[in-house]
Amino acid sequence: MMTNTDPFPVFPHRHLLGIKGLLPSDIETLLDRADAAVSLSRQSEKKRSVLRGRTQINLFFEASTRTQSSFELAGKRLGADVMNMSVASSSTKKGETLLDTATTLNAMRPDILVIRHSAAGAAALLAQKVGCSVVNAGDGAHEHPTQALLDALTIRRAKGAIAGLTVAICGDVLHSRVARSNIILLNALGARVRVIAPSTLMPSGVSQMSVEPFTSMEEGLKGADVVMMLRLQRERMSGSYVPSVREYFRFFGLDSERLKLAKEDALVMHPGPMNRGVEIASDVADGPQSVIQEQVEMGVAVRMAVLEALLDPRQAGETA
Repeated sequence: MMTNTDPFPVFPHRHLLGIKGLLPSDIETLLDRADAAVSLSRQSEKKRSVLRGRTQINLFFEASTRTQSSFELAGKRLGADVMNMSVASSSTKKGETLLDTATTLNAMRPDILVIRHSAAGAAALLAQKVGCSVVNAGDGAHEHPTQALLDALTIRRAKGAIAGLTVAICGDVLHSRVARSNIILLNALGARVRVIAPSTLMPSGVSQMSVEPFTSMEEGLKGADVVMMLRLQRERMSGSYVPSVREYFRFFGLDSERLKLAKEDALVMHPGPMNRGVEIASDVADGPQSVIQEQVEMGVAVRMAVLEALLDPRQAGETA
């Protein structure tokens, strides 16, 4: 069980619903915790008992092998009892609403709920209806805070710091909760953020997002320290946003020639799953500048840090 000798500051929030609303110090606290968790995950003995006796429910209304499995691993490595619920294939098909599900789960007295849902605001709504901590694992096109944290941890470990870096976020910015959370976090930590997308996939309010927008990959990539590619989210598109995937790759795909426009030591990132040959070429995805596999490893560490921070016994009685 964690004691008051815990070296990290108390995380002053009961839930993690988004990056918006976090102070830079809050973000750094989570990244520092996650850094320590990386070392644990690389040991042969990976389990701790810090969350022994605590119950974690992963409530996924959208399928996501990568995010759900990393939250499950994170909870188990910290000693929690973890239950996975793929709600998309169960109760909601029988007419049960999110609030019905929340009421049912609340009666089970969990300590933390991890939720992914197709509707923006679902995590915040759930947090108002349950007595435990809630973690947003992605809500519609709104936010995906743990993805932004793992991306930041990957960058910080590779570059030493985030402040002063130029980060180019490229692709389907309009539909991307990953882009939204990353923009908020990177700005908070002092990075210079660019977004590159065709005009049909550029958010209408981009001028209020504290970013530099580009509709040309060639212009946007010049001198970038980090190139973060986004998946073309065709499942969220109700119309024809791009003429074809071939045309999309021709103008907005990251290949080895375009990568040369960024800095020589630029990092290549992708939140996954990747559409090879659509937003990124295989030789780049698997190349020496790619840190995509490191992002997967950092995902477990960040989720361990979030669970530990939210269930810190020093928070007992707080409702922030």
